Amino acid sequence: MTLSVTPQLMANAIRALAMDGVQKAKSGHPGMPMGMADIAVALWTRHLRHNPANPHWAGRDRFILSNGHGSMLQYALLHLTGYDLTIEDLKDFRQWHSKTPGHPEVDVTPGVETTTGPLGQGICNAVGMALAEKMLAAEFNRPGFDVVSNYTYCFLGDGCLMEGVSHEACSLAGTWKLNKLIAIYDDNGISIDGKVINWFSDDTRKRFESYGWNVIGPVDGHDIDAMDSAIAEAKKSEDKPTMIIARTVIGKGSPNRAGTSKVHGEALGEEELALTRQELGWTWGPFEIPAELYAAMDARAAGAEMEAQYAAMVEGYKAQYPELYAELTRRLEGKLPEGFCCKVKAAVEAAAEAQQTVATRKASQMALNALAPALPEMLGGSADLTGSNLTNWTGVEALRPDTYLGRHVNYGVREFGMSAIQNGVALYGGFIPFSATFLTFSDYSRNAIRMAALMKQRSIFLFTHDSIGLGEDGPTHQSVEHVASLRLIPNLNVWRPADTAEAIVAWASAVNSADKPSVIIGSRQNIEFTKRSAEEVVAHAKLAMEKGAYVLLESSKGADQVECVLMATGSEVPLAVKAREVLEAQGVGTRVVSMPCVDIFDTLCCEEKRAILTDAPKVAIEAGVTSVWYKYVKDGAVIGIDTFGESAPAGVLWEKFGFTVERIVEAANKLIKH
Repeated sequence: MTLSVTPQLMANAIRALAMDGVQKAKSGHPGMPMGMADIAVALWTRHLRHNPANPHWAGRDRFILSNGHGSMLQYALLHLTGYDLTIEDLKDFRQWHSKTPGHPEVDVTPGVETTTGPLGQGICNAVGMALAEKMLAAEFNRPGFDVVSNYTYCFLGDGCLMEGVSHEACSLAGTWKLNKLIAIYDDNGISIDGKVINWFSDDTRKRFESYGWNVIGPVDGHDIDAMDSAIAEAKKSEDKPTMIIARTVIGKGSPNRAGTSKVHGEALGEEELALTRQELGWTWGPFEIPAELYAAMDARAAGAEMEAQYAAMVEGYKAQYPELYAELTRRLEGKLPEGFCCKVKAAVEAAAEAQQTVATRKASQMALNALAPALPEMLGGSADLTGSNLTNWTGVEALRPDTYLGRHVNYGVREFGMSAIQNGVALYGGFIPFSATFLTFSDYSRNAIRMAALMKQRSIFLFTHDSIGLGEDGPTHQSVEHVASLRLIPNLNVWRPADTAEAIVAWASAVNSADKPSVIIGSRQNIEFTKRSAEEVVAHAKLAMEKGAYVLLESSKGADQVECVLMATGSEVPLAVKAREVLEAQGVGTRVVSMPCVDIFDTLCCEEKRAILTDAPKVAIEAGVTSVWYKYVKDGAVIGIDTFGESAPAGVLWEKFGFTVERIVEAANKLIKH
């Protein structure tokens, strides 16, 4: 007898796979997948535009699981609809090097668009993706050729809405009128600690209406047809993103745990599993799916047809607009324009000739002025500090709700949301996004920076006002531990340039790092350019790019007779140069090493590191915590600051905290005498 596959049976298949996966792993979150299964069927079988055979097809809709702890929901959907995710992969849920990790990870599981789990960031990524779609569509679409046109769907829960970052991003989504963003809120009233009414009593409808969103519901999240209608209605919006409030029962189907916090984050147990199967009328064993259900949910044929139609349209676009097609293709592939390296070379040569003394925040803007016009994909912004971070470049227009052709974004005071949104832009493709604020506020952005590193995204973070050199604003704004803490994040390049040439190198490296985010740190105060020949500056810039550090000034006694090494970054490099003058006058052969990117330097082999640092006694100089430098100086000295700063003019602070030539010379002489 042929099995009749109903939408409800599809939803129960998702529930069964979710609870089986969690049970086998003895770890995970079955409640959300069981509660959102009906919503998932409505979206994935009736609306989502995708092709399981080609997860990266440019014309696809984007699906983001912001409440990423419910990852088994997504894995079940991917498996059932025909992605390269087998039943054995589902059995390996949460196991070593499996394709089904505890939370969704981009580039690990086919069909996963972003890495989620830290609640709130998924919806921010979705805002970024929707923004990128809107901007690329405005730039490249032509009448009859919507080559960029997709919806961004996001599932999210109470936790995402409680996280402050969701407020930051969703407020902007309304302002930007991102009408092709559709969020579906799993309103089940339960979190880990119990009934959320005791700590989350927001009026979600009013909240999102105040942001400028279209709000639908509450809708019965277990009524598949009602959810289908709600999604169809959301797609009609022309000027607002949509929030669909879906009322659900967490862990639906579990007789003893549904609707309780007990089902949120632990396996049901064999006894409850058996009762749940009985409650759902699910007669198949663990990880067993009937062939008829596989056939009914297989989206490969429909996906192939959609992709073929899209490809035919793109071919027509290519024939009529060959230059636009070539440019869009290049940008979506993440390739830099031809000749970009020549722009970098020319910019470094110009900086070498000018040798200007400026703040490195200004040097960063000069780099942008030189490079951004050659990069139409550059999309930058600031958290209400444009005039301080200097993130706008000559001729750039601002992004506004009535013009998506602008390339400078006013994010407002939203550091975390800004950073998570730009990660979504990077994930979508077509742009190289960067954002900026003061370095001390990088703490607000930190988890988004970490996620960019984890996801291997070309996301660039500019932080200015980098030390006690900030001056009178005092310790609340003076960064001490921030540079060191950012360097602790794996797969992240942290640049602290000392002059205009190094600033260009930092930007060039960040733009070229297709699989790694970068941080660029700038000073508030001017930094004296170390005078040397233009040829030396160009050569040093090349070394900085390749090695992260270079010999700025050699010992007068020669490279084979270095008696002391002074190593520094950023605004402390000129201080090292001045100290070298005194030491050399005393007859001490002193080498100065500028190390704008310790992360790149750390990738060098021992011989390459030794060639730069030698075995001579070393003094490291940086206006931040000292501990990170001892791996380089060993038994040497570190001139740094291990306390918070003070409110005073910068000149006073440098002296009071011991950033003086005299202190460096004294430290060096002590080492040499030993």
